[in-house]
Amino acid sequence: MSLHVSPASPQDWALVREWAAAEGWNPGAADAPAFFAQDPEGFFLGRIDGEPVSAISVVNYGDDYAFLGFYLVRPDLRGHGHGLATWRTALAHAGGRTVGLDGVPDQQDNYRRSGFTLAYRNARWVGEVPPPDRPVTGVVAADRMDPAVLGAYDSACHPADRPRFLSAWLTTPGHRALVRVVDGRLTGYGVVRPAEQEARIGPLFADTPADAGVLLDALAAEARAFGSPRVAVDMPEANPAAARLAEARGLEPTFDTARMYTGPIRPVALHRVFGVTTLELG
Repeated sequence: MSLHVSPASPQDWALVREWAAAEGWNPGAADAPAFFAQDPEGFFLGRIDGEPVSAISVVNYGDDYAFLGFYLVRPDLRGHGHGLATWRTALAHAGGRTVGLDGVPDQQDNYRRSGFTLAYRNARWVGEVPPPDRPVTGVVAADRMDPAVLGAYDSACHPADRPRFLSAWLTTPGHRALVRVVDGRLTGYGVVRPAEQEARIGPLFADTPADAGVLLDALAAEARAFGSPRVAVDMPEANPAAARLAEARGLEPTFDTARMYTGPIRPVALHRVFGVTTLELG
């Protein structure tokens, strides 16, 4: 069987989303437009006789950083080298950039052999966030914030600037984006979106645990409003305050991933990262 790897379209990615859902990754209902907005050439399918059998994304952020995700092979065709062939073709898209990924446990040894080094682990926390005892204040819709201010805040919490992705992520239909403002100053922001199972929260960036808690309560309320009482948020263990917040809200850890890099990245304000944006694009 001859595998042919080529760029994928947003229409192709609907099938990959189904594969991700079958793996239990709980993909967002409408993530693809924002994903492709960042780097439309960064998505790949491996096909045999025109039939999709493997997938991967290697999305470039600027000249120095890329992120790898959606590394999938159809279950009935695993063990034939299709995944590795797809990996090698797609990884060339990153050029000389440092590449990051969030790897599931059973692939982490393979990633190490491919030159990735562990930076920290993430844990997915899941459950119902109870309504707070008092009304949430100091939280408004993200479209009321100066985009330049919000973009600068996001850039401090991510290894690369991502204005194209961010513009799409904040405005995708179904996504609810909120900012926390204290004394006229931005102190955090977050997004919640419908998904296969629990609503996904990401990012959840905030100056302090108190700011993050207010945003988490407000985002959970938005999720309840669109019919999802349960939420899921991927929290980095490099910020221990994130796990304490999750426990205080009654969430429970489900599975771990490992953030890994092939090289250096610019400084990131991990103390502000209470929730990763997505495991697929970082």
